[in-house]
Amino acid sequence: MKTMHKSIEITAPKDKVWAVLMEEAYIQDWYKSFGQGITAETDWIEGHRVTFSDGSNNGITGIIAEKRPYEKLSFRFDGIVKNNVEDRESDMAKAIEGSHETYTLSEENGNTWLSVTCDMNDSDYDQMSAAWEVALQRISELSHAV
Repeated sequence: MKTMHKSIEITAPKDKVWAVLMEEAYIQDWYKSFGQGITAETDWIEGHRVTFSDGSNNGITGIIAEKRPYEKLSFRFDGIVKNNVEDRESDMAKAIEGSHETYTLSEENGNTWLSVTCDMNDSDYDQMSAAWEVALQRISELSHAV
């Protein structure tokens, strides 16, 4: 398992960046950086379940480990979804158990620094790292339009 670290300075206040991270209309846009049909199923409440899935009903599931509006959002993963069925027992599911994805926002001189850390399988690292570059640029673009 590798941990990816990415950050971007966005010329927008962090409330606008937070809106892009949390509001469905924006999420649907920047999630396209990872592939068509990617969705998040959750109520965005700390401690509640979250499932990220693709258009073929496969994905990853976990909980919202921490949510501090305008500052931090963190997920702790505990399983996978395959053919729309949650799995926490297979070797593949156990391999991602306890991995995290965290978004941290800080504001400096009216600009926002968005940092993302994400644990992932070594085999997915290069592809996901490139996708995150695209996603962060799109988050920045959308934050200017909010």
